[in-house]
Amino acid sequence: MSLSGYFMYLCACLPVGRVKLNTSTYLTNRSTKLKAKQKERIILGIDPGTSITGYGVIKTSGTIPELVSIGFIDLSKYEDHYLKLKHIFERTIGIIDEYHPDELAIEAPFYGKNVQSMLKLGRAQGAAIAAALTRSLPIFEYAPRKIKMSITGQGAASKEQVASMLMNILKFNLTDIKLDATDGLAAALCHFYQTNKPTQDKSYNSWKDFMNKNPKRVKAKGE
Repeated sequence: MSLSGYFMYLCACLPVGRVKLNTSTYLTNRSTKLKAKQKERIILGIDPGTSITGYGVIKTSGTIPELVSIGFIDLSKYEDHYLKLKHIFERTIGIIDEYHPDELAIEAPFYGKNVQSMLKLGRAQGAAIAAALTRSLPIFEYAPRKIKMSITGQGAASKEQVASMLMNILKFNLTDIKLDATDGLAAALCHFYQTNKPTQDKSYNSWKDFMNKNPKRVKAKGE
């Protein structure tokens, strides 16, 4: 007897009215659970730097982001530039192995007039990217202005404004946190917004316009 035939035989033997097999409800619940599980992901955001490299980790489920970890890699004790790159690579590997992110969002180097500084910053970014590639992570790069616009609605927002908005959105409060760390966290949240697109059709003309269109993302003074 086949498995399906045996199953039908068992159902026929069950007392009528005592057991009701609701297959449609079971399949619906199973499908819902599978979809919810598929939407869950962990995003690592990194703001590369030659003195401090900031990072943040968020967990997302559907349209809800949740803070997992935030911190920084202190490179000030290393005088040799190549030792700094080695440390960035090793620490990034360690962070990936600890939190098992699904994707890496990294801030692109800011193009300035100092060519040497740009070169060193690019190398720092490369070290973090190489670490992610070693663990086969998909990598997404965002310009600083894009990240600020995504978090605050202003491409020219200050680091303090970005940090304040992140604390409001992710419901945490760290008074002594380094702004490089919040920049790394901002990269992760920016990637979440870009791929989840909860505000895809919105555009902003000013900081006031952003607050009016996103009342839930802005904490009123005194609250």
